[in-house]
Amino acid sequence: MRLIPIILCGGAGSRLWPVSRELHPKPFIRLDDGQSLLQKAFLRGALLPDVEEVLTVTNRELFFKTEDEFREVNTGEVVTSFILEPFGRNTAPAIAAAAYQIAQKYGNDAIALVLAADHLIINQQAFQEAVLKAVELATSGKLVTFGIQPDSPETGYGYIEADGNTVLRFVEKPSLEKAQEYLASGRFLWNSGMFCFSVGAMLQQMEQYCPQILIATKACIEQSRFAEGKGYALLELDPDTFANVADDSIDYAVMEKSNQVAVVPCNIGWSDIGTWTALGDLAEPDADGNRIQGDALLYDTRNCTIQSSDRLVGAVGVENLIIIDTPDAVLVVDKCSAQDVKHIYSELKIKGHDAHKFHRTVHRPWGVYTVLEEGNGFKIKRIEVNPGASLSLQMHSHRSEHWVVVSGIAKVINGEREIVINTNESTFIPAGHKHRLQNPGTVPCVMIEVQSGDYVGEDDIVRFEDVYGRV
Repeated sequence: MRLIPIILCGGAGSRLWPVSRELHPKPFIRLDDGQSLLQKAFLRGALLPDVEEVLTVTNRELFFKTEDEFREVNTGEVVTSFILEPFGRNTAPAIAAAAYQIAQKYGNDAIALVLAADHLIINQQAFQEAVLKAVELATSGKLVTFGIQPDSPETGYGYIEADGNTVLRFVEKPSLEKAQEYLASGRFLWNSGMFCFSVGAMLQQMEQYCPQILIATKACIEQSRFAEGKGYALLELDPDTFANVADDSIDYAVMEKSNQVAVVPCNIGWSDIGTWTALGDLAEPDADGNRIQGDALLYDTRNCTIQSSDRLVGAVGVENLIIIDTPDAVLVVDKCSAQDVKHIYSELKIKGHDAHKFHRTVHRPWGVYTVLEEGNGFKIKRIEVNPGASLSLQMHSHRSEHWVVVSGIAKVINGEREIVINTNESTFIPAGHKHRLQNPGTVPCVMIEVQSGDYVGEDDIVRFEDVYGRV
């Protein structure tokens, strides 16, 4: 029997704004021990007995960032494979694509273990024991979900009513009164969003209950690009055919309809870290119940969660607040309204404000850039290009750029010219000119980029060639 963990790395984590952004979502948030939630999910699967491959389904834009995360914690003994989505279509298509790929490679009897990239599980031993029980049920043809033993009347989770391993029904997020009733009854479990099944059983149930999703996903895979090498495999889903796949969750599409569903009740120290309250509670409180990360001075302040990346935060005479300070945004919210942070994120997205998508420092496959200052008709960036790395051959329609190398060396295509720029040298790139920056050196190339024009948004870019496949 072969066990393949599948990590689903999607979603925006909008309730954890401003640290979570579209291109730096919740799974990439680092905890106090230095590991991200995504890295913990990878290790959770990779450390299971006899696991040789971990398959991750994620957005195309997050691929290189995800690779970097895994590289930090993978000893090289586990193959990392990926399915890259051009855009989100919820969990049913993601699981369909993963199950189909696993079946093609290992056969229908292979067991898949679906894990979320943004959950925290503290008790690895109890988790492994729960997985062994789930695998046993999955081997007999069951679609298994993991039910968390509740310890509070939580209204933010879905529930499962169960009798042993038998699922009686799934319940939507309840009112507080209903949640209290569920907790008191002892029959209800939190729906963790983790699953275990043989891929043949899941594909058969999808064929019965959501055939159009399965048909459309298979058609997309047939039109998609697949690459394989030493220690990795990559399926990049074709955007045109993936657009035909319906958006649906695996719960609605299959689990709530199937008569083959089973549940493993477990107590594994699980949390979905869904709000700043949950994330803040991971830190130890001071004598007044305050949880502080970063530099803060408090006076007559109680039961607050404060996080600051690089500035001093002062709080006087307040309580039950969450204060999150990042270089380009500050969040202040009453703890009772922590679920509503998503409305700020949604409004930023509607307005087209970059703060829903980017941080000031943005990771790219070739390195990082930091926006130093921005105003009407200009933007100033610090750009750091890794040794041997290269930006795409590109063009901007609305802005010109002035590049000044402050350390290292840059090889530049500027229109028809190819030039080398050393430290303290510069070049000017007019709007409409094709250009490319490469670092041929052995140390990072750092430069300052000054953009000017009638529009300096990040989407003013046309790529002609790109070593990272972003054309």
